[in-house]
Amino acid sequence: MYHYTDGGLRNVWLENGYEVKKTPYGEGIAFHDLDGLTMTICLALTDKVGVLTGTEFRYVRSAGMMLSQPALGKLMGIDGQSIARWEKTGKVPRWADKLARLLYLAHAQGNEPIKRAVERIKTVERLVKQKIVVREQRGHWTPTLYEEDTLLS
Repeated sequence: MYHYTDGGLRNVWLENGYEVKKTPYGEGIAFHDLDGLTMTICLALTDKVGVLTGTEFRYVRSAGMMLSQPALGKLMGIDGQSIARWEKTGKVPRWADKLARLLYLAHAQGNEPIKRAVERIKTVERLVKQKIVVREQRGHWTPTLYEEDTLLS
């Protein structure tokens, strides 16, 4: 069995679904269907009895929903620093634990309003650091996205 410690998890073991491969840097592990594995772990965490640890909470947020701390904070109506504190100290309030589980489940099961809200927040985070340059050519407008630190000529 393989002790799966991605994201700091300590309580996940894989019976199969992985291969040990030799690399120029030593042994490496290749996982079959990593997205499916991540979803399965997150679903197991949402079913877990008791409050999530800070590490488990972070795994559901980052690997499961792929949200930053500020983005999850926006969904929950709090600041990102609170999320960071809970993950660091492991003291996740019961209400936040339950809300994060519900948000993950709704997102994973395709609840459209929740899925759209999560995707909108992720898009906004990406766009905050981008500049949109729009060019008109022959009566047609075309946008181009640039990273914020990219110099425009």
